[in-house]
Amino acid sequence: MSQSQQQPALSKCPGCEEPPAAGDLFCGACGYDLSAVPARPDDRPTVAITVPPAAPEAPAAPPARAAEAVRWPAAPETDSSDVPAPVHRPSDLPGTDSGGRPLAEQEREQDREQEREREQAQQREQAQEPGGAAGRGAPVGPGPGAEPVGGPEPSAAAVRHDDRAGPEAAEHSGDFALAAPDPRTAEHSAAPAAPAAPAAGGQVCVACRSGRVDPDGYCENCGHAQPRERDHMEQELDAVAAVSDRGLRHHRNEDSFAVSSTALPDGSPAVVAIVCDGVSSASRPDEASAAAANAANESLLDSLARGTHPQQAMHEAIVAASEAVNALAQEPAGAMEHDAHRHQNAPACTLVGAVMAGELLIVGWVGDSRVYWVPQDRTQPTARLTEDDSWAAQMVAAGLMNEAEAYADERAHAITGWLGADAYELEPHTAAFKPDRPGLVVVCTDGLWNYAESAEEMAAAVPADAQEHPLRGAQVLVGHALDGGGHDNVTVALLPFAVRSQGAGSGCETV
Repeated sequence: MSQSQQQPALSKCPGCEEPPAAGDLFCGACGYDLSAVPARPDDRPTVAITVPPAAPEAPAAPPARAAEAVRWPAAPETDSSDVPAPVHRPSDLPGTDSGGRPLAEQEREQDREQEREREQAQQREQAQEPGGAAGRGAPVGPGPGAEPVGGPEPSAAAVRHDDRAGPEAAEHSGDFALAAPDPRTAEHSAAPAAPAAPAAGGQVCVACRSGRVDPDGYCENCGHAQPRERDHMEQELDAVAAVSDRGLRHHRNEDSFAVSSTALPDGSPAVVAIVCDGVSSASRPDEASAAAANAANESLLDSLARGTHPQQAMHEAIVAASEAVNALAQEPAGAMEHDAHRHQNAPACTLVGAVMAGELLIVGWVGDSRVYWVPQDRTQPTARLTEDDSWAAQMVAAGLMNEAEAYADERAHAITGWLGADAYELEPHTAAFKPDRPGLVVVCTDGLWNYAESAEEMAAAVPADAQEHPLRGAQVLVGHALDGGGHDNVTVALLPFAVRSQGAGSGCETV
């Protein structure tokens, strides 16, 4: 049989505060459920919480003797039989300390330490008195071997000082022998070991300055990718300067250049500038551009020194560059292991060059790299001296598009002529000009002229003092391309052309 707990009688309803009738489960006035009222707990006496009175503050104890701050009850001087209680000293107890010494010997050492402290205190008091030892000319301060003023407390005898003479002293000191040398002395006695130096002739990492660079161009110590030699190149001669930069988006510099000078058979100077741009969609474009630039430069120097006409020498140089790039495609079977795409296309690049010989300016090109003429007098007209081998140039030449429309097309930079084993047919372009006024010849890749396409835009980007400082001018032009985004490799060569002014006329005439 279930049992129900009897609810306590309430004096008033919790809802309306009206007194309910005895035995009602609901209030007759407001209907409040009186059974939901919790039962009153058993009455328990309230215990007052009192805070004991604060004890008088004890004087502060020295930090080294913190144990004296505890108030221990005083030991009785006599026991229940009125006999004086025995007093035990550490020396009376058998045993040894951690160092193997008898406890009595340790106690005597502490007594001697306390005696020395008392003697030192007396000496200090005598030195401070007007008629004491100080007044009689005795030296003030601790004597040889004495502890300094305010010496350590007796407990300081357990402090470890690793300055003992040898292992025998440590054996009787009660201390454990250290497994390692004292860092206070080792810090000055031995410097930290330096990282192992790279092997003789090895390249040192530019980031950590200590690791060796592996053949892939990464530091074996910190893993930092090393800048390649071709990431940024500069060269300056008396009459020509060139700068090449990797740019901001490419992982390597696929451009290359060669600048040089020689003497013609009559003794007059000749200046050469060759700029090549590797075709990124081909294999090993960086090798192709370097091979083409070097081959064309060597061919020009040889032909000009033999008296070959500069325009014919330029044509022969382009043919020699083409043969050098074609030779790269003739690789042994094992050379393709590191490039899965080498079997699909041959190395390829574009080429543009300029030669200043006597009063002539000779230009030659294959591809879409360009040559600009910027007169020293900026009020005179500027000119672009080359025509691109590209889809956009073909559309303009055929009259199908104007130049703005053609170069806005996504196919604009698809080249129709290049150097390489898979080129359709080699058609070197050459032209000869005879400027009638001084000016600057700008030889560049599309990594620059993409940010200064028209001749007027290029002239505006060339600094005013580039005629006198060609290297600085080339650096400024490369910076102009990088500031514009640096989406491609950037290479430019500047050749100052100095002639006597012959009056009004066109900036250049074709021979």
